Amino acid sequence: MSISVKTRVRDAEATKLRILEAAKKEFSKNGLEGARVDAIALDAKANKRMLYHYFKSKDGLFRTVLEREYLNIRTEETKLDLENLPPRAALETLVRFTWEYYIKNPEFITLVNSENLCQAVHIKNSPTLRTVSQKFIRRIQALLDREVRENVFREDIDAAQLNITIASINYYYFTNRFTGAVIFERDFTSPEALQERITFNIETICRLVCKN
Repeated sequence: MSISVKTRVRDAEATKLRILEAAKKEFSKNGLEGARVDAIALDAKANKRMLYHYFKSKDGLFRTVLEREYLNIRTEETKLDLENLPPRAALETLVRFTWEYYIKNPEFITLVNSENLCQAVHIKNSPTLRTVSQKFIRRIQALLDREVRENVFREDIDAAQLNITIASINYYYFTNRFTGAVIFERDFTSPEALQERITFNIETICRLVCKN
């Protein structure tokens, strides 16, 4: 490959990355329906023609952004050293990781909200997401099964159900922090409130899964 071709390839990849980052911000702020392609192109220092060339449509761009975000959390989960931790510590690590990931990546929550409003039309035919998600579930199930054999975890816990529950108790807190602050008359985002909540979430999951 000549130097000029390599340069064009690098430039194309850099442009696509800028578009994806700009789209992530726009979609997470305004949702799929409210997001403007003009705003994305302007923020990415690109033009709409390039955006449509790379991603075909606004929906195609949203699909790519969403798939990329799901792959990112799955990739980060693979870095957790769950298999080499004591049972309760492994469980705590998984719950805390999910909690901290949502804090550090608030766009993930709003993007998932938008996709649920679309009834998952953008990701339902993604073989990549299906593969990495099932791999993650199998990993958690293997962890559960190991600790069942060692008489630490309850034997009736399904890994998919556990993952849904962990995601739910962390996810709900952030998606409802504004209404919750009014209803329960407390600041959901203060350091003290966040620490109190993650402690509660960890204890809840451990009581659910552990025998003792």
